[in-house]
Amino acid sequence: MWSGQPHPDEGHPPPLETVPVSWKGCRESPRGLAENPVGEEAQGEESPTAAQLDVLRLRSSSMEIREKGSEFLKEELHKAQKELQLKDEECERLSKVREQLEQELEELTASLFEEAHRMVREANMKQAASEKQLKEARGKIDMLQAEVTALKTLVLTSTPASPNRELHPQLLSPTKAGPRKGHLRHKSTSSALCPAMCPTAGHPLTPDKEGKEVDTTLFAEFQAWRESPTLDKTCPFLERVYREDVGPCLDFTMQELSALVRAAVEDNTLTIEPVASQTLPAVKVAAVECGSTNTCALSGLARACRHRIRLGDSESHYYISPSSRARITAVCNFFTYIRYIQQGLVRQEVEPMFWEITRLRKEMSLAKLGFFPQEA
Repeated sequence: MWSGQPHPDEGHPPPLETVPVSWKGCRESPRGLAENPVGEEAQGEESPTAAQLDVLRLRSSSMEIREKGSEFLKEELHKAQKELQLKDEECERLSKVREQLEQELEELTASLFEEAHRMVREANMKQAASEKQLKEARGKIDMLQAEVTALKTLVLTSTPASPNRELHPQLLSPTKAGPRKGHLRHKSTSSALCPAMCPTAGHPLTPDKEGKEVDTTLFAEFQAWRESPTLDKTCPFLERVYREDVGPCLDFTMQELSALVRAAVEDNTLTIEPVASQTLPAVKVAAVECGSTNTCALSGLARACRHRIRLGDSESHYYISPSSRARITAVCNFFTYIRYIQQGLVRQEVEPMFWEITRLRKEMSLAKLGFFPQEA
């Protein structure tokens, strides 16, 4: 082989030496022809070396290209890996955000449903309470309208000088008056005043033909109360009536029930109902806890009970005897009349009011002593 060939590990081959080639024609001298084969032989020896050099150049160029391409691909791969890592981190962050939003949405939905149920429940309770209050208010309005109508009729058709005896049976004779019927709730017996009236204020009070005489102390207490009517039990007028009449009249054997009855009378929530004979079997079951029609729930005595009382909105009924009913009715009549005075429905002078109060106190005194009208 040619001693000038480069080693494969070297970078570039050495430069080739120029070999003279003769291009003369056939007319050259025989010497030239004789030298031509020598030149061709030299060219034949140099041609393989040039081909090898070209192959080496191509091989080295391809290696350089491959190295550069490898470096470029590595850089691109590194960039792609970094981008992929960033995208993975972004996906993980968005996934956490989505989970947090879903949890908050569930909590918000649960709280909204709970709040909606609470509002609906409160609205139903308020509606039920409003309906109950409306029903009670309508009942009270109807009752007050009936009382006002009755009072107007009483005032328009009855005067102290000429009372209407048909509206006030207590003014009739015993043969014409007839028995009284059951006392219903809030029913007033504020009748016409006694025909005999005391003289006007400032003049001496003298007894009339019936032998009645006004107690100046009682009259002064009532006069002071009339100037500023109130239901406060501490005022002198009502304190005396409570002590002398109301308390003893409602003092029954059954102390606990007596206290409830007294409170119901003061609050104007007591109802007295007559018990018809045909309805007795139907109410015996409901009245087991409150006594029977043969025993008075207030006195505890064996008496025929034709009336029953109900306290406030309670569904329990208590059967009472005629004597107990008369005592309760007398107290209810007194409270009804003083309520009318307080509301300004009684338009009379002080003296007629005082005599009516005195008559109502007399009824309470007689009732607590056991005097009551017989029923048919």
